Amino acid sequence: MKNIPQITDAEWLVMKVLWEESPLGSCDIIKKLNGTTDWKPKTIKTLLSRLVAKRALSYDLARRGYSYYPLVSEDECAKEEAKSFLGRVFNGSLNLFVKNFIENEELSMEEIEELKKLLEDK
Repeated sequence: MKNIPQITDAEWLVMKVLWEESPLGSCDIIKKLNGTTDWKPKTIKTLLSRLVAKRALSYDLARRGYSYYPLVSEDECAKEEAKSFLGRVFNGSLNLFVKNFIENEELSMEEIEELKKLLEDK
């Protein structure tokens, strides 16, 4: 089984850029994050280094510098994050999470029907 790294909220923003389009150089990643964050280029480069160290990203050495690409998919990371969240907040209980969600969220009839269908199809 593939070892999926724990990714911080800041790292998720960088990964989303690369899941959307890759490979990209650090300058391109910085441009894409401009306006969504107030991070300095050095901060983004630090995040890229951390993601490489965690084996979430890798890179090729291109003519104009490093060209980054993801080693893990967004879906894999989302599943791992969901498991981690369930473990931390609901002691690993999916039932407790769903119960809490249903009791505390306003759901439309359409959403309720969709949830019923998902459970029936399971």
